[in-house]
Amino acid sequence: MFDCLLSVYNYVMCLKQVPNSTQQWQEVASNFWQLWNFPHCLRAVDGKHIKIMSPVNSGSMYFNYKHYFSVVLMALVDAHYKFLFVDVGCYGRYADVGVFNSCSLSAALEADITFSEIIVQSYYVT
Repeated sequence: MFDCLLSVYNYVMCLKQVPNSTQQWQEVASNFWQLWNFPHCLRAVDGKHIKIMSPVNSGSMYFNYKHYFSVVLMALVDAHYKFLFVDVGCYGRYADVGVFNSCSLSAALEADITFSEIIVQSYYVT
């Protein structure tokens, strides 16, 4: 199971394209507005519980609220469903916000001042 998840992760990391200029971020926001009627949106993020067999001696770490053992796949996509970031393997007991807070994307967003400035600027894109 983990080999399959690792393959998905490696494939998506090859596709990873993060905008690196204000103009590119504004284009992303414009795409969400035009395609989905979501103003000021830069990315969509969601998590998916992937059912697994209980790992040996894992206790309740992988047991989720849906009452089965799982790992969580957290993905970030653009307006065209292109994967830009994937985090795979977080314990199933965590909800989406817990997975997001523990993944490298959250830390990168918190530390990147430029990204924060871009969010503010994209707010004014019409």
